[in-house]
Amino acid sequence: MTDTADSMLGAPGTASTARSLRNYFLLTKPRVIELLLVTTLPAMILAEGGLPSVGLMTAVLLGGAMAAGGANTINCYLERDRDTLMRRTHGRPLPSGTVEPTRALVFGLVLETLAFAWLWATTNLLSASLAVSATLFYVFVYTIWLKPRSPQNIVIGGAAGAVPALVGWAAVTGSLATPAWILFAVVFFWTPPHFWALALRYKEDYAAAGIPMLPVVKGIDVATRDILIYSVVVVAVSLTLGLTTPVGPIYVGSAVLLGIAFVIQAVRLRRDPAPASAIRLFTFSNTYLALLFAAVALDTFVR
Repeated sequence: MTDTADSMLGAPGTASTARSLRNYFLLTKPRVIELLLVTTLPAMILAEGGLPSVGLMTAVLLGGAMAAGGANTINCYLERDRDTLMRRTHGRPLPSGTVEPTRALVFGLVLETLAFAWLWATTNLLSASLAVSATLFYVFVYTIWLKPRSPQNIVIGGAAGAVPALVGWAAVTGSLATPAWILFAVVFFWTPPHFWALALRYKEDYAAAGIPMLPVVKGIDVATRDILIYSVVVVAVSLTLGLTTPVGPIYVGSAVLLGIAFVIQAVRLRRDPAPASAIRLFTFSNTYLALLFAAVALDTFVR
């Protein structure tokens, strides 16, 4: 009787649908999307000189989430074989077989198409084009060309993750300006130490998958040295925002304090390149970027 009732109510089907939706959601790498959107909204606030309309913010964040989700899904499709070889990624929907590869690819392409159409309809063509260009760069330049071939893959490929700041600025102004490019540069130079720290933690995984990440190809000493160099560079770049924008003490103070903390973490990793130290830097780098861009927004409000 219970089985019959469950069948009539569609409980098994409902559970299956929920699992399927969750798997497709995981293909988009939601944690990565969150980080990308963290850089978009402050760029909009800085461009507006205050809070943009709720409608515009919603439109840009939704379109940006679809564009990033589509790019991440296509990345999962292309890297499904390598993901199978890595302990960190073998449980993802495609390596684990919970989503069919062709359906994942179609899902990613549909998300990209919707993102472009949505951003063009609700903001402007420049924002829509920038969002899709980031996906094309991420897929073809980073995932297909650079990642399997060069230990500098993330240095160049990281440009894709910096584009959301440009998208946010362009959505407000319909153009691009120097402050937008500085925010872009902050994310661009932040990406290598952020990702190399993760690569240090999972060095064996990347080696097993044949991916020439910097710690695998050049060794731990070179990787920790370059992490420290790029950490100093990103802090220096963050301080140049004041040269083009009348930032106040909230941003300047935050950039200095957060920058000092970032460099200290990089120095500690240089001295003790253990996996635990690497993951601490990786985790802090997320906090650094989120708080720095939050300072951009807060500083704009109080000026």
